[in-house]
Amino acid sequence: MAQTIAVNDAAFDWEGTDSTGKKIKGKTMAGSEAAVRAELRRRGIVAKRVRKQSTLFSKSSKITPGDIAIFSRQLATMLKAGIPLVQAFDIVGAGHDNPGVQKLVMAIKTDVEGGTNFAEALARHPLYFDDLFVNLVQAGEQAGALETLLDKIATYKEKTEAIKKKIKKAMTYPMAVLAVAFVVTNILLIFVIPEFEALFAGFGADLPSFTRMVIDLSDFVRTDGWLVAVVIGGSIAGYLYTHKRSKKLREMQDRAILKLPIIGPIIEKSCIARFARTLSTMFAAGVPLVEGLGSVAGACGNIVYEIGVNEIKEEVATGARLQQCMENTGLFPNMVIQMIAVGEESGSLDEMSAKVADFYEEDVDNAVDGLSSLLEPLIMSILGVLVGGLVVAMYLPIFKMGAVV
Repeated sequence: MAQTIAVNDAAFDWEGTDSTGKKIKGKTMAGSEAAVRAELRRRGIVAKRVRKQSTLFSKSSKITPGDIAIFSRQLATMLKAGIPLVQAFDIVGAGHDNPGVQKLVMAIKTDVEGGTNFAEALARHPLYFDDLFVNLVQAGEQAGALETLLDKIATYKEKTEAIKKKIKKAMTYPMAVLAVAFVVTNILLIFVIPEFEALFAGFGADLPSFTRMVIDLSDFVRTDGWLVAVVIGGSIAGYLYTHKRSKKLREMQDRAILKLPIIGPIIEKSCIARFARTLSTMFAAGVPLVEGLGSVAGACGNIVYEIGVNEIKEEVATGARLQQCMENTGLFPNMVIQMIAVGEESGSLDEMSAKVADFYEEDVDNAVDGLSSLLEPLIMSILGVLVGGLVVAMYLPIFKMGAVV
């Protein structure tokens, strides 16, 4: 039975000598220093120094999809260079700064050393390796072309992650500016405007309507603002809790997102790009179309497209053509359907799907760049109106007094 790595295992750096007296060093995941020394003795290594890695200033051990993409690329490069799989695990694990990735790689290595094939070892970690990843690795092992399939997986992961990062980057800037605007506005309402209110109280004259409205808003924020914050916070927490557990809510949300102006078309193109890229990768690996469509559905990134691809899978399983099934869903543009039809007829479905993916990935890049250019002046205008409006409201009475004098 293969040995597994416990959750509380730690990373240990060690130095020693092998059977020829050559100095070597490396990293090992284990529960204690004694376990590390025992493992090294089993491997014929005389340990000279074993030291547990410090976790005080270590990076987060959370494993991201980007980490998996890097793992895939590094492993593909190692295998192409002729390095044995188990040794490649040692090199990749030792060269990663994330303790979580180190632990994951060492766990996979332990399973493989125990006689488990690579695909099964990956399948034991479904949180990080989905069906698509496992199926492609299995196809590569069976065909004796693991390094080629890992290279395809790495390319697929890199391209899909690039699209995600592009969209996130486009949304991060406006969200950050809006957050700053919210904080600045609240500081003005809570701390600055009350000072002006005390000053205006000595004027003995009626304040302009706009100024009065801002002062009333300031009073509301100072007295009942906490209640609004609790309601908003509770609503967000309730939404997040329900979102994780309700597929119907996620489906409603994904359908609504696709109907949004500007953002909706970008998300739609991103889903089509993922669909085409995943389909191309699966088909090129020799995975049967019906089986591959199951992985394609989960890779689309939107429940609407996931449901649509699952419907396509069911129809294809009955003998229908992929082109006709895609047309029946109403989710794909005519250009995509025609290119897939050409791929089916010519026996080059993987190549045509790759061309579709390249086109839509570039289209998403251009659309996101355009969205960023559009949002920057819009967000700055919103910030200017919020902060500038409060400042103008406070100076209106002073301007009015100057006019009277």
